[in-house]
Amino acid sequence: MALVTRPDGCRLYVESHGDPWAPALLLLEGMGGDTPGWRRNIPTLATACHVLAFDHRGNGRSDDPTGAVSMATFVDDAVGILDAFDVERAHVYGQSFGGMVAQELALTYPRRARSLILACTHPGPAHALQVGDRAVPKGEPWRSLYAPGFPDAHPEHVAEDLAIGSQGAQHPEGQRRQWEAMQDWDAFDRLGTITAPTLVLHGTEDRLVAAANASMLAEAIRGAELHWLEGAGHLYHSEQAAAADAAVLEFIGRHP
Repeated sequence: MALVTRPDGCRLYVESHGDPWAPALLLLEGMGGDTPGWRRNIPTLATACHVLAFDHRGNGRSDDPTGAVSMATFVDDAVGILDAFDVERAHVYGQSFGGMVAQELALTYPRRARSLILACTHPGPAHALQVGDRAVPKGEPWRSLYAPGFPDAHPEHVAEDLAIGSQGAQHPEGQRRQWEAMQDWDAFDRLGTITAPTLVLHGTEDRLVAAANASMLAEAIRGAELHWLEGAGHLYHSEQAAAADAAVLEFIGRHP
């Protein structure tokens, strides 16, 4: 565990797991997420990779942004983490908002991305395909993070997720800044220039980011592979951690 201070003074919380000599894997969390959100995945991923997991500015144990930020801010933060750990190239694994940061990183710093894993994400609001039915019970918005029926079938699993998620620092201002950065960003017309080997990963029952966005990304990025997690929701990496991790490691193993 460490704090990496960016040039503007913002401190980013980062964790390093696994063998530092193994291929580096940079984890980019979603909007409002934090490193404990990867707790079901890191132990497995770290068996084959040097895993670097950090909190975006405005998330978890990192500082809030002090003003307006853009997607470039989050990309430069991610590259700054790689620099802090003397990592020249990394497999870049972004989930939701983190998947947008990953796309822009691959476009802006193509030599830093050994490969891309884009999970439950889209290329920007202007072209994002919408979920048809977002209905969830009133007072329980967290249910939209899971596949329909998962919380009732696995109440202890979900209770743990909610308990751990509530323990971290809350950053309403940070999440607002992330949302603003996302609204001003679009990669759709540039997807064809991504050169990194790419895996697109998506749960078929995602109620926040429509699964159709995965097909759109896979078609637009040259040579991209598409892997569906049948029956998984937006938090696929919690619901189906073993299946998701296996798909990621299998892909990384083919792009060493």
